Amino acid sequence: MPELPEVETVRDGLARHVLGRTVEAVRVHRDYSVRRHDGGPSDFAARLTGRRFEAAVRRGKFLWLLLDEGAGRGDDALLAHLGMSGQLLVRGPAAHADGGAAVDPVAAPGPHGWVDHPHLRVRFELDDGSALDFVDQRTFGHLAVPDLVATPDGAPGGLGSDRAVVPLPVAHIARDLLDPALDRPALVDAVRARRTELKRALLDQTLVSGVGNIYADEALWRARLHGARPTATARRADVGRLLDAAAEVMREALAQGGTSFDALYVNVNGASGYFDRSLAVYGQEGRPCRRCGAPVRRDAFANRSSFTCPVCQPRPRARRT
Repeated sequence: MPELPEVETVRDGLARHVLGRTVEAVRVHRDYSVRRHDGGPSDFAARLTGRRFEAAVRRGKFLWLLLDEGAGRGDDALLAHLGMSGQLLVRGPAAHADGGAAVDPVAAPGPHGWVDHPHLRVRFELDDGSALDFVDQRTFGHLAVPDLVATPDGAPGGLGSDRAVVPLPVAHIARDLLDPALDRPALVDAVRARRTELKRALLDQTLVSGVGNIYADEALWRARLHGARPTATARRADVGRLLDAAAEVMREALAQGGTSFDALYVNVNGASGYFDRSLAVYGQEGRPCRRCGAPVRRDAFANRSSFTCPVCQPRPRARRT
């Protein structure tokens, strides 16, 4: 699933290619992709047709495009959650300026001469002759047009806009580690106050957003901490070191366009990220740890996997009862 660096890469592309553009038509090819929009596909299209994209904003793994306000229009936004395989691809003039968007060689050309992706779910036709396509192979992603609500702390809702608002479905999502408005000392206290494990705390989007399985494992390795360590026994310095490591690894991944293991994650122009070549432990089972040379270990974790170095990250001893 795309994590903060991947979603931020997409947000940056949208900010460069579609802001200021007006939606002339909305084509919903699969109703399920707008399943969380109150009112269904027809209302989804009606709420967006004739609207202008004003800003591209991200908080954690959530991404939204602020819409222009006007007579009879609500204060709302186009909200996107990419799920496991969702992509937002710019087609037409805006994409061709940077070499063109991703295409599938087996797909047939659409009515505009574009090669339509076989997993095209929603298309937004824009006033400059370009289009924004939502492509989703596994269909876990979704789009909606929810109302905006004020942020509890009065700070900007996310990166990309100074407005202190977030879409209603994102109101419970915490700030991320790259957010200038994050209260870091309060986050350290909140992590230590939870009765859980370090990795589970990192993955809790209501505590700190944007971190998923990949960057959690990488951060824990950098901090020399095991994800199964109870948060209650972690010192403030340990939690701070872990948060620093998570922020650092996400900045490095962002500089490389995110992590792509296959064609399911690309930016708006179809390019893949390269941070997978820099992963120290995630997906490296059996390979030598870059620090000590011990074989990287894989353990089952919540229907997924955790990757650790058994030497650099010793598992905490079980407490005696």
